[in-house]
Amino acid sequence: MDIGELETTAALAQIDLGNGDLERLGEAVSQMLAHFEKMNTVDTEGLEPTTHALVRDNRVRADDVTPSPLADAMIDQAPEREDRFFVIPNVL
Repeated sequence: MDIGELETTAALAQIDLGNGDLERLGEAVSQMLAHFEKMNTVDTEGLEPTTHALVRDNRVRADDVTPSPLADAMIDQAPEREDRFFVIPNVL
C-alpha cells in the first residue's frame, strides 16, 4: 500500500496522521499484507469453515428437564401463590 492510499484511507476514517505516523502505519500495513500473503499459501482444500479457532465441540449441556425438590420448597415458602405461580401486586 503506497502513501497515497494510506492518506486516502486515513481521510475516509477521519484519522489525522502526521508524517511519522503515516510512515509507521505504512510499515505496519505492509507487514500485515505480508502475513496475509503467507496465509494464502496454506492448503485449505477440504477443510470445513470455522467460526472460532478454539471451538472443538459443543460445550453446552443437554437441555433435559429434571425434577427439583428445591423448587417445591421455595414455592411452599411464598407468602401468596396460585398453583405453582407466585402472586405479586399489580405494578400499574
